Parts: sequence; structure tokens; C-alpha cells
Amino acid sequence: MISIREQDYGLDVALFNEFTLEDFKELEVALMKRIAEHGKPDIFLDLSELKDFTIDMAVEELRFVRAHDKELGRVAIVVEDVWIKLAAHIAGLMSHTKVQYFDTAEAAQAWLAGPVAA
Repeated sequence: MISIREQDYGLDVALFNEFTLEDFKELEVALMKRIAEHGKPDIFLDLSELKDFTIDMAVEELRFVRAHDKELGRVAIVVEDVWIKLAAHIAGLMSHTKVQYFDTAEAAQAWLAGPVAA
């Protein structure tokens, strides 16, 4: 299950239980809309309640990131599960996007609300 909310800096995305291809397609639509309307969005990605993801979603995520990574801003990720963090890190290696990991949502959102480092 996915929850997506627009913020001044970009999008807040929270994932719960299993991240499916259908969820990723919803995220893709929101990202492309935000890019078209406001340019390069920053993304807050809360994976603290994520338990699993599907292989078809992972393949689509890699395809999307490789095609659009230069259109994305900073990505702040809150994650506790070591395997989910490893999967997110591996996906991040395929992109030029600035990714930072946080223990709390507050710290992640504060980083996104702050100035962009050169």
C-alpha cells in the first residue's frame, strides 16, 4: 500500500506492508506530474512500515530510475529493516540522485526542507 502527498519540496511517499507494481505505477504517475508542473522534485520516502516488495516492482523501479534519475532531486529515506535498506541502496547505485538515509521522519523532512548543497 502506498500514500503520496505533495509538499513544497516535492513528494512525501509512505509505503506499508508490500510494495507492488501497482503501487510503483501510482508513484510513477505522481512523480511525472510533479516533474512536469514544478521541475526536479525532492522525495521523502518512508519505508519504516515496509515489509516486502515484489520482483516486478523492483524491475520497474530500476527501469524508471535509469530513465529519469536526472529529473529527480534529493531523496530522503527512512528505513529500519536491513534488507529493505540494502535493496534501496543497490537501487540507488544505479542513479545519480542524492540519497540520504535517516532514522526518523522528522530528520529526513528537515533535511529536505533545508537548502540544497552545491
